Amino acid sequence: MFAAESRAILGYALRRVDAAEDAADIVAETFLVAWRRIDDVPPGPDARPWLYGVARRVLANHVRGVRRRTRLGERLREELQTRPDVVSHDEDDAAATVRDAMLRLSDDDRELLRLTSWEGLAPAELATAMSLPPATVRTRLHRARNRLRTELEAVGRPGERQARTGHVNGDGRLSVRLEEGT
Repeated sequence: MFAAESRAILGYALRRVDAAEDAADIVAETFLVAWRRIDDVPPGPDARPWLYGVARRVLANHVRGVRRRTRLGERLREELQTRPDVVSHDEDDAAATVRDAMLRLSDDDRELLRLTSWEGLAPAELATAMSLPPATVRTRLHRARNRLRTELEAVGRPGERQARTGHVNGDGRLSVRLEEGT
């Protein structure tokens, strides 16, 4: 099925997204769904329209994800530019500070914070996504935020800009407060 239909589905995806890599991801996800639902795939010539339907839904999910990431980026830029307690003229430094702090966290902590901030998932949704009890997710999320705060404080170096406070709010907004080091 892949050999017969992948070019058509790739063409469909390429005409609808800007990046070839995104189109390839859509094709891969489409055929992954088809593999998982192999018993639902119609035989013969009806398979292609069915695959187009799957690709359409995968594309819709992709577009929603892009919109979420775009909105989050806009919210972060707004927050960094409009809040007086957040350095707006040094956005690159703030982004580097957060990136460095995030890299010092465990994979699980990073994923929890990303799902909350980037994907906008609530703790109950995180529990489903991560196959964990909701209470466990709330505890881990609280601890991950505290570890991020600690790492943000540790990332700065004497004589340079230091991250004094930073956290991911419950609504997914990231706040970083920078002060001049002494």
